[in-house]
Amino acid sequence: MKRTIIASLFLIIACKEEKKEIKTDVKPVQTEEKVVLHNESNEAEEAQKWLKKSIVDYFKADIGSEEKNMQNITTKDYFDYKTDAMNVDLDVDGSLTDKEFQDKWKSKFDTGKAGIGTGFLISAQDWNKIEVESCDLKSSSKDEYIFKVVLRDDSFKAQYPSVIKVIKQNGSFLIADVLEDEPKSN
Repeated sequence: MKRTIIASLFLIIACKEEKKEIKTDVKPVQTEEKVVLHNESNEAEEAQKWLKKSIVDYFKADIGSEEKNMQNITTKDYFDYKTDAMNVDLDVDGSLTDKEFQDKWKSKFDTGKAGIGTGFLISAQDWNKIEVESCDLKSSSKDEYIFKVVLRDDSFKAQYPSVIKVIKQNGSFLIADVLEDEPKSN
């Protein structure tokens, strides 16, 4: 219990100093006239590993379970938002017009980067093998990590750049937002 409280205090202090890495499970090590803190668990790295694996697993999974798999790796708000974005102006139950979509979500998300009418994480309808070309930490704060991500499909000679926000919620990582850019062809 004491370790948890001490680790929490260090975490709060680290967040207040707006560092890029969150310090947890910190042990002081005495050196000449100063104390150096060693980070035993880097949550940003854990979030990055989780994100890469989740993306690859999502695209490897059976296409019939795509919606369920998306729900498992996203927050409820983001899942509802992206589902609405994919169905804008389609002739399906519950689909919204572009204006209705904007009005519904503009206070929570950057609707200009929603990827309206496109799928989750990539804009293509078809793909062969999606791989994570790069996944770089852009910024982090307490339980929130922003990654600049480029996905690629060599078969279609396409790249899909985006910015993905990952949060830690109830001990698990989840995608909380994806800001999509236009795909690039090689």
